[in-house]
Amino acid sequence: MKNCLKKLLQLLLPLLSISFLQAEATELHIAVAANFIMPLTEISAEFEKSTGHQVILIPGSTGKHYAQIINGAPFDIFFSADAEYPALLDDAGLAIADSRYTYALGRLVLWSSQRQLIDTNGKILATGNFQHLAIANPRLAPYGRAAREVLQKLNQWEQLTTRLVRGENISQTFQFVYSGNAELGFIAHSQLLSLAHEQRGSSWLIPAEMHTLIAQQAIQLTDSEIARSFLAYAKSAKAQQIILKYGYDLPATGYTKAH
Repeated sequence: MKNCLKKLLQLLLPLLSISFLQAEATELHIAVAANFIMPLTEISAEFEKSTGHQVILIPGSTGKHYAQIINGAPFDIFFSADAEYPALLDDAGLAIADSRYTYALGRLVLWSSQRQLIDTNGKILATGNFQHLAIANPRLAPYGRAAREVLQKLNQWEQLTTRLVRGENISQTFQFVYSGNAELGFIAHSQLLSLAHEQRGSSWLIPAEMHTLIAQQAIQLTDSEIARSFLAYAKSAKAQQIILKYGYDLPATGYTKAH
């Protein structure tokens, strides 16, 4: 009898070990705003290295991610490009209470791959010496809304409407300019810094007071320990150094309930 039990345990132990490892190596699905994909990829790689968990990033426009979440998309965490959509999920009870916080403050830049096209004050917008200006869709992307606000403040929104090329998100907007389909465009400062110096062309870093503060918030959507661990890691000093490296500012205070 003892020999039978011993043989049975010998057969079962490898299977139990495999099951245990599968349970430990949990997958984490994160919806992330297109502008933040590069720093979050780096943060995720460090998290995977230290925990053994797998992080799957799904980049896209914040507006589309929000629509997917309210329709049941299986995301564990949402890294939004603004504070509005996480606040809506919070208020609707579709997220973990008190998990929402501001992880970065975005900066907007007017960029051209051509070296001397844009001056440091963006006067080209008034001169009109270009055919196409790329912006992210203001209905879907917070960086697009910020770009519209800048143009409105400069009294150029109506004048330039026919020259606008709208990207679904900030990544597509960047591609319009990078490929030359638009001579210039409003992109995230982090995208400009991701380029080699010889590829940076000319740019104007938009003064922060020219548009609504781009407070980018994250929120936990599922009640899982791995999601809590990831958000804790994203707030660590190491992760914050990565965020700063990609051209974002850090909020003076972390969590905010302000809409």
